[in-house]
Amino acid sequence: MMKDVLLKVEGLHKRFGLTHANNDITMSVHKGEIRGLAGENGSGKSTLTSIISGLQPKDEGDMYLHGKSYNPGTPIQANEMKVAMVVQELGVITNFTGAMNIYLGKMDQFKKFGLIDTKKILAEAQAIFDYWDIGSVPLDQPTANLTMEQRKMIELARALSTNPDLLILDEITQSLSHDTRQIIHRLKDRFKKENKSMIIISHDLDETMDICDSITVLRDGKVVNTVATENMTLDDLKQMMIGREIEGDYYRVDQVSSREDEVLLDIINLGTKDRHLHDINFKLHKGEIVGVCGLSDAGIHTLGTCIYGLQEDRVGQVVDVKRNINMNHPLDVINGKGAYLSKNRDEEGLMLQASIYDNFYTPSATSLAGPFWFTKPADIKKYVQRGYDDFDVKAKGIHQTISNLSGGNKQKINLGRWLVKDLNFVVLDCPTRGVDIGVKSYIYKELLALKSQGVGILLISDELQEVIGMSDRILVLKDGELVSEMHREEVFSESKIVEVMI
Repeated sequence: MMKDVLLKVEGLHKRFGLTHANNDITMSVHKGEIRGLAGENGSGKSTLTSIISGLQPKDEGDMYLHGKSYNPGTPIQANEMKVAMVVQELGVITNFTGAMNIYLGKMDQFKKFGLIDTKKILAEAQAIFDYWDIGSVPLDQPTANLTMEQRKMIELARALSTNPDLLILDEITQSLSHDTRQIIHRLKDRFKKENKSMIIISHDLDETMDICDSITVLRDGKVVNTVATENMTLDDLKQMMIGREIEGDYYRVDQVSSREDEVLLDIINLGTKDRHLHDINFKLHKGEIVGVCGLSDAGIHTLGTCIYGLQEDRVGQVVDVKRNINMNHPLDVINGKGAYLSKNRDEEGLMLQASIYDNFYTPSATSLAGPFWFTKPADIKKYVQRGYDDFDVKAKGIHQTISNLSGGNKQKINLGRWLVKDLNFVVLDCPTRGVDIGVKSYIYKELLALKSQGVGILLISDELQEVIGMSDRILVLKDGELVSEMHREEVFSESKIVEVMI
């Protein structure tokens, strides 16, 4: 017997200029159902969920919630009707505490004699974390002091504070470590048990197949099909998403590690003064991909910022062996033909209010300059256009503002602006976060091409399959310490890695 329909969408359209982002979308989500939304970047997934959650209005069509007409004008109106969403990009005010961020727009209930009772906000916020069993975050701290993962859990708590009947998660798991992702699995089980529903967008297709009861596939703004996960394979899903057949994996097929003898980077006793990271020692060779993984508190992302020189309390050395210098600042890395890709692209990577052109050009400004530091505008345009085309950025052109792009297209630019350079080594922190399978495949091919050219690659990732699939060596961190090193010819095992991580 078919379960009761919670949400019904009929003939929904949304246009942005000439772009028909949602074209005659019709779908239903039933009570107690976990529905996946899949599709390439630009297929219309985030547009659809933003309309459902009240972030923007539809142009045409109808929506029904519990059988009644549903047309929220704002996210707060959607919350009042028990619909909540966690968006892909970070949505916190960094100078507010975690607790205050949970109650953004709803703090009047905590006012007493015109003043906000911060102790009561903190207690209520902690109660949400406890009730939903979503881990532990220092809610009394400004979110500027918290990790990207902790901020994302605060956004999740904000959505759960409405006790939603429908919870929408847009790429939330891409920001979470292996252990924290288990929270989403527990949450999914609880929602099903309580006859509540979820809509999940994730470019991790294995995870989508594992979590969801059914998947709606979008392509070019239209619904291709909705299929129960038990009735499809991963290859079926890929084919529906991109309109052509893709078989097998897009990772490396060889099972033997390879590298050149030349050492590019020598990491010596690297760490932080608070010992969140401590005594890290390893060498990165020419033409080698070294993967780095660990649980949420392992320090893997801190390792990237330490190597790039962003950690003010860094101790130890990052030696550029070719130049025989200790690199202390980002400019040292850039001058050594190095690059760093931050996991937090919006705050530490891209210039959101600048154009695609400016974002692509800026990291290469000095290398493109000619005599007297003059660069021909035509040369810059040609350089930017090559990166734009190679990474298949979906935009109006190279002069479009970054902030107006989808998360996947932002990531293409974030990575592409480095990979078009002449490099000796790269430090990549979650390079495929928020991109579809087509772009993932392209990125992996680019990494293998860089490896064949002798570039050393440090691949930091929360995706174990990504690390296993691409690395010559894997470094496992636990509690800020390097606890294991594994080589490709040993045949990497996810269960073995997890056992060491825990």
